[in-house]
Amino acid sequence: MIPALGHFALALALAIALAQAVVGLFGPMLRDRLVLRAAPALAIGQFLMLASAFAALVWAGVVSDFTVRNVAEFSSSTTPLFYRITGTWGNHDGSMLLWCLILALCGATVGVFGNNIPSSLRSRVLGVLGLVSGGFLLFTIAVSDPFRRIWPPPLHGAGVNPILQDPGLAVHPPILYTGYVGFSIAFAFAVAALIEGRVDAAWGRWVRPWTLVSWVFLTCGICFGSLWSYYTLGWGGFWFWDPVENVALLPWLTGTALIHSAIVVEKREALKTWSVLLAIATFSLSLCGTFLVRSGLLNSVHAFAASPNQGLFILVLLAITIGGSLLLFAIRAPVLTATGMFAPVSREGALILNNVFLCIIAAVVFTGTMYPPFVDLAFGLQLSVGAPFYDQAVLPLTAPLILAMAVGPLLPWKRATLGPALVKLWYGAVAALIVFGYLMFKGHFIAALGLAGATWVIIGAFIDLAERVRLFRVPLGQSLARLATIPRASIGAAFGHLGFGIVVLGIAGMTLRVHTVTVLHPGQSVDLGGFNWKLESIVPASGPNYTARLATIKVSRHGKLVMMMHPERRFFTAEKVKTVAAAIQTNGVRNMFATFAGEDNSGGGEFRFNIHPFAPEIWIGGFIMALGGVLSLSDRRFRVGAPARAKARKPAGSATV
Repeated sequence: MIPALGHFALALALAIALAQAVVGLFGPMLRDRLVLRAAPALAIGQFLMLASAFAALVWAGVVSDFTVRNVAEFSSSTTPLFYRITGTWGNHDGSMLLWCLILALCGATVGVFGNNIPSSLRSRVLGVLGLVSGGFLLFTIAVSDPFRRIWPPPLHGAGVNPILQDPGLAVHPPILYTGYVGFSIAFAFAVAALIEGRVDAAWGRWVRPWTLVSWVFLTCGICFGSLWSYYTLGWGGFWFWDPVENVALLPWLTGTALIHSAIVVEKREALKTWSVLLAIATFSLSLCGTFLVRSGLLNSVHAFAASPNQGLFILVLLAITIGGSLLLFAIRAPVLTATGMFAPVSREGALILNNVFLCIIAAVVFTGTMYPPFVDLAFGLQLSVGAPFYDQAVLPLTAPLILAMAVGPLLPWKRATLGPALVKLWYGAVAALIVFGYLMFKGHFIAALGLAGATWVIIGAFIDLAERVRLFRVPLGQSLARLATIPRASIGAAFGHLGFGIVVLGIAGMTLRVHTVTVLHPGQSVDLGGFNWKLESIVPASGPNYTARLATIKVSRHGKLVMMMHPERRFFTAEKVKTVAAAIQTNGVRNMFATFAGEDNSGGGEFRFNIHPFAPEIWIGGFIMALGGVLSLSDRRFRVGAPARAKARKPAGSATV
């Protein structure tokens, strides 16, 4: 009964989405207040219907209703309750319903919190969102129905993929999808602006918070995915340059560029055309990722199995959405003339430089990701593009970006000179040179570059804040008082740069890792990185739906116990799958990593031991970046319209501060 109601709610959501598209796009032509108010109401209604449908699917998983094929194939009666719930979105059909739900949430959010946006613009934004949502709902109902029924139902169900039975991966897809789909709002603003033929400072002010929200979620989603890969897959790495990892990185890169370019639109009413194109490109890359993951083109452990019909349907949606928006851009972009002027050496110029390098890096990653499937489709050749290509291609582009990150915030708007900014950064330059020289002396060239760059960015972020509060130039009390008056967006930007520097610190530190693979019997040991790793025992253990072999590793240094580690090998009885559970101990600046890889008949086991310097900083820095976005979002200026620059250019319907 409940799955049937969910299916009905899904169909009703499709009807509402199509009505939202029609009313939102064509309603402003009628100049009727009641019609303009209908689009937000329809957006809220669509969200309520999809929330009901999603709740029905979750309920089917909780009660193990195996007449629903989605539940029968991706859950079981022995699966713990938490993973019966999260298994709802751990498959193709369920994940598409989640995608539609988040897309509807974006529309409802604009409908509820977009009161400071002119009515006609908000209506068109909701119309674009309704059109996109309608396409994906049609796909879900036609070829990816999560409520499809089977009879007779199986007795127990196939179960959840064991590697997905982890809290980190349970929260990773919803957060990542929110980041992906959230960029639809910036996309809708871009298309609506093209329809109206107007992009101004107010547009930049409206787009930035919605883009920031998506960017924060996407940053957290990537961090959770990387962390899960690190401790669950047992290989001790945080990024494999897997194609599906790459398609998550691409909208993050262009979304970061969009955040910075929107600042220039707001401050100088320049880069209008470029910002609109970035908004279209960012959501288009999110859609491309959806297609690639579900089409079967990519060979990845992350990819969903999909039928040809599903891949073809998404390809058609992709062509209509991206092709239509780019055609509209080609027709309407000439009317988006820039009115602001600034010198190449200025803060605006630094933001443009940021955009250039981020987009070039995105182009390199996109090329490396798409080249193998293109060659396979065109010539039938099986190729792979691995980490060496990305490392060698991306590193030279990241270096100048890192150099510019510390300088840009210290440059004045409109016109500047480099000398004063570089003088303020001499502390960072000296510290970076010391780090570089020390590691070069030790023979670690890549680590020297990375850690020196991280030092430069981190100190630069602190200098940016210190300059704003005039630290050491006025009494400390006055500096603290000035800190309270700094716009939170500026503090958030400093935190974002600080977090990026810490991520670079962690990535560079991982190049100094040491590891060994060895076979040990109880009582035997091996030395690694100044520590002695001794196998104490291998004993049986059990979990809620698996049996395990638990190893106990004693780690000591100079004869003194440092820690005990317990890596496992697990066997999930329902799914008949073996997995590894790595043991990780951290002190915040270094990880000790042990994996129980296999066991022989003589009672010995194969173990992989790793020491990862600065590994925790990879995820600490990522979440600090996200915190910077949250701080920026708390700025009052993001909750009101942009001020008009002059009466003659004041856009109709815009709010003033």
